[in-house]
Amino acid sequence: MKSKSWLPSYLALGCVWGCSFIFIKLGLEFLTPFGVAFGRCALGALTLVLIARIQGSPIITDKKLLLHLWVVAMLLNVIPGVLFALAETKVTSILAGIINAVTPLMTIIAILFVNRDEKPKSYQFIGLMIGFAGVLTVLGVWQGLGENPLWAILVLLIAVSCYGISFPYTRKYVIPYKAKPQAIVATQLTLAAATLLPFYLYDGIAKDEYRIGPVFGILGLGVFGSGFAYLWNFKVMQLAGSAIASTVTYITPVVAIVVGIIFLKESITWYEPVGAVIVLLGAAIAQGRIKISRSSSRH
Repeated sequence: MKSKSWLPSYLALGCVWGCSFIFIKLGLEFLTPFGVAFGRCALGALTLVLIARIQGSPIITDKKLLLHLWVVAMLLNVIPGVLFALAETKVTSILAGIINAVTPLMTIIAILFVNRDEKPKSYQFIGLMIGFAGVLTVLGVWQGLGENPLWAILVLLIAVSCYGISFPYTRKYVIPYKAKPQAIVATQLTLAAATLLPFYLYDGIAKDEYRIGPVFGILGLGVFGSGFAYLWNFKVMQLAGSAIASTVTYITPVVAIVVGIIFLKESITWYEPVGAVIVLLGAAIAQGRIKISRSSSRH
């Protein structure tokens, strides 16, 4: 591409989504997992609704589309929002950021499950096997799970599975309506916040102590991570294509590792970054970004 106008949005997206895991960790200092999930959705919804109104995006009223968007909100915002925060009560933000990099692998599995008539290609199978070998490396399975409880690891994997399912679901049931992206995401986050509101009212505040760092963490998570980030993502897709936009997944674990070490003084083992590289390599192969040469036989 001659124009590089997508690059600032791409880098901002990678940084903000990479910092989401430290923002969650900060938010948990005064909010419960329900409170963190509601806070990020409500602030993101408020941000996007204001932007949609300023830009004159029409309000979505189609009942079928609203139902599909609620399902997407559950898969992309509500369930993962609660589960990532729940897991981070026991694991580091670094580990959560690395497990999040499994999302492309889960997406491919979901697509193959939806399109059962389509046989998995050999490179997809190889990429998936490499990717999940990377997950086992990240966890250091040869020595048990260390300080990481099994339930927290499973919760993270369920969360990224929801992400994986959301993409083919959106493509099949939401994209055909051809609604404006800003209106779609604003509605989706509003539905997510409305769904989480009763849980927040019941058990959202962990303690009435509002220090500036954790409060700014939730603001960053909501306004930028769940608000502007979606607009940046759409901008990159429009200017550079969805293939380049999806590669932001390769930046976020790197950012998560760096900020976790610098700002939270989290410890990291040698096998976590090594496993992360293997996960990303598997994802790249499964997505067809890295070609595997096959020797051709003569007949």
